[in-house]
Amino acid sequence: MTTSTKDVRWTLLGVMLAMLLGMLDNNIVGTAMPTIVRDLGGLEHLSWVVTVYTLATAVATPIWGKFGDLYGRKVVFQASIVVFLLGSLLAGAAHSMVQLIEFRALQGIGAGGLAAGAFALIGTLVSPRERGRYQGMTATVMAVGVVGGPLVGGFVTGHLGWRWAFYVNLPLGLIALVWIQLLLHLPARDPRSRPRIDWAGIAVLTVTIVAAVLAATWAGTTYAWTSWQILVLWAVAVFGAAAFAAVERRTPEPLLPPRVFTGHRNFPLAVGLLLAVGVVMFGSALYLPLFQQTVQGATATSSGLLLLPLMIPVVIASNLAGKVMSRTGRYKIFPVLGTLLLTAGTLLLATMDTGTSRVAAGCFMALVGLGMGFTLQMGSTIAQNSVELRDMGAASAATNLFRTLGGSLGVAVFGSLFTRAVPASATGERYRTAVANGTQHIFLTAAAVCALAFVAAVLLREVPLRGGPGAGQKAPEQKTPETNQPVTRLSTESPADHSG
Repeated sequence: MTTSTKDVRWTLLGVMLAMLLGMLDNNIVGTAMPTIVRDLGGLEHLSWVVTVYTLATAVATPIWGKFGDLYGRKVVFQASIVVFLLGSLLAGAAHSMVQLIEFRALQGIGAGGLAAGAFALIGTLVSPRERGRYQGMTATVMAVGVVGGPLVGGFVTGHLGWRWAFYVNLPLGLIALVWIQLLLHLPARDPRSRPRIDWAGIAVLTVTIVAAVLAATWAGTTYAWTSWQILVLWAVAVFGAAAFAAVERRTPEPLLPPRVFTGHRNFPLAVGLLLAVGVVMFGSALYLPLFQQTVQGATATSSGLLLLPLMIPVVIASNLAGKVMSRTGRYKIFPVLGTLLLTAGTLLLATMDTGTSRVAAGCFMALVGLGMGFTLQMGSTIAQNSVELRDMGAASAATNLFRTLGGSLGVAVFGSLFTRAVPASATGERYRTAVANGTQHIFLTAAAVCALAFVAAVLLREVPLRGGPGAGQKAPEQKTPETNQPVTRLSTESPADHSG
């Protein structure tokens, strides 16, 4: 390992520690929620503790990403950490459910910058060709966030009280801030530049995302899918998306530049892959523990460990795919194989019933985990390789946004399917059977989404990855067979890379 590689690894550890904050938080807070309700009351507002966080994260993600492109990725990333920590401190000190919801919104705003900033910094520090060396680190962080969250949440809540479910973020966040300040060195922003903020785009996108997330969250639970409230929200989301596209074409410094989506066909295809993974990841994390606890008799205290058969293969597959990609420069086979495994794994999960053993369920989960590992990090790499470095923040924000929206929409659809399958009056063996049926419907739907993602993976064009040893070179031009014209040049140069 070269010295520069060691330096990059140490720098990325600080970046990923900050990213881990957001991933851990939701799982920790979810475990602490019963205790919070007993202390603060406000059971009728419980869902908003999660909804407002998700909503704020989705709205803030593209804004943080673009601000990183404009004002410098280091300083903007640090600012998002500060906002997240301030929200954590205030949430831990909340004296009512309404206060907690308000402070969770502030936390969510900061969390949007943690995800967008982390992936943009990874894209800035490491060329796509070299990204495979570090994929295992990212996958490990995600696995720790999913599996470790409930374990940490249960321990902290039981021994220190629910307020420490929020306060635990403070020491981790402060370490990340200092670490990044000392080790992350990027080119200074040109002081002569005068960034222009796309206020119109921010306003329109905010309304669009709010409508979409609320529609996805409320449909099938608070309101029926065909109720006027849900139909109006979806209409606002669709109209807002069209208006946003029109605004972005006219503004000089768009929030999400259209060139990101139109410059190369791989970017929208990669976004589609990540959206599908978001659907499976959110659905698995929510409903697999429920199935194992209700149908298979597992204990709630081990809810984090129940996902190990899913998450360990994610780390293994990400490491394997990353090493092969860095050594050979080839990558298309992995999302193709990954989405195929996702489809097969979710179909097998859809066969589970009251007689399915934990070993069989673990094997099915392992297939899904391998598929996620081959697809998740590779989708991000393909997306970032499809844009210029000046748009890295916006592109990273877009991929995180669509993964979040995919997860939110998937959970909404799954919730509706599950509610229909599980009657409120069901008890005992009838209830176990109903939960198994609901789980089958959920993963059958997930399999259909994964099959569409497989089509997207097949349509990917294997463009050479930027950078090899000595990043900074341009990827070789490829010509399309139809016109013999060069495809979009994937340059690492960027006069607008104000990286702070």
